Amino acid sequence: MRLNARKFCGMLCWIVSFALLATALAAQGGYHLLKKIPIAGDGGWDYVAADSDGRRLFVSHDTELVVLDLDSGAVVGKIQGGEDTHGAAVARELGRGFISASDPGSVTIFDLKTLAVLGKVKVGDDPNGIIYDHKTGRVFTADRGSKRLTAIEAKTGKVVATSENLGGRTEHLASDEAGHIFLNMQSLNTLLKFDAQTLKLLATWPTAPCGLPSSMDMDRAHQRIFIGCRSGDMAVVDANTGKIITSLPMGKGVDACEFDPATALLYCSTGADGALNVFHEDTPDKYSLVETVKTQVGARTMAVDRKTGKVYVAVADLGPRPAPTADNPAPRPPVLPGTFNVLVMGR
Repeated sequence: MRLNARKFCGMLCWIVSFALLATALAAQGGYHLLKKIPIAGDGGWDYVAADSDGRRLFVSHDTELVVLDLDSGAVVGKIQGGEDTHGAAVARELGRGFISASDPGSVTIFDLKTLAVLGKVKVGDDPNGIIYDHKTGRVFTADRGSKRLTAIEAKTGKVVATSENLGGRTEHLASDEAGHIFLNMQSLNTLLKFDAQTLKLLATWPTAPCGLPSSMDMDRAHQRIFIGCRSGDMAVVDANTGKIITSLPMGKGVDACEFDPATALLYCSTGADGALNVFHEDTPDKYSLVETVKTQVGARTMAVDRKTGKVYVAVADLGPRPAPTADNPAPRPPVLPGTFNVLVMGR
């Protein structure tokens, strides 16, 4: 088949344009594994939290919180959090950190500089998610076993408020830093809105078609809540009305989502397929998938360093899942000895 000059030029221009576009997209995305940071010990893990200003990474691991230097990746200390340590929250202006643990339910307070333990306060059973709210100066825990929220005054370490029994499995929570706390009720497929002072329930919103709402973060400037759904979606919710603006498909088994307002990027880690899903907020009502990067099966929790844009993903090699029992109908697969590490993902 012959091509005239005009058609040939048109085809050549299209090929060149496509190549330039592909190069530009690769430059904009391109997350990949930079290195692995091994961490000693063979127990399970949960949340990861980055203190970008203090250059520290907090990794929950079995009964302790492992502290890494964000710049070098070196382990700089370990803090005993208690049986089944879950996560950490940072109150930088107070020089304090807070660790949630199911022992059966406590928050350990530690010094951010020395990592020395300053005290321990009893909260509800099985506190899972934990956050610090700058407006109220409070630490909030989602007490999964007691089906409630607990508020702690960060400066004194005293419990100052608890919510009513919420009747289901509490999961991740977020603050709008304007007087409200939001909480996912995973077993009820709902999103709750609370008064941050009284912990009075202000609104209950269904999350369907988002099933099993888990991880959560916010774009506070535009009042948008991002929910990672274990059914395999990322849902965007209006924080004022509870309306689901949009949802995008992703992998299953999500347990962490973080939004970086400086880049308008949202990161979600999904453990069932072992992937880091990166979305972009094109407008407060429009979102696009930038890329899906392979991590490792079981890599469900992560944290973002807002200074470098690197993403830190906790994971270990897993053995065969045990058979379900009446006492444990959904057992987790065992961690293989010597395989726990943090994946450092970057451009």
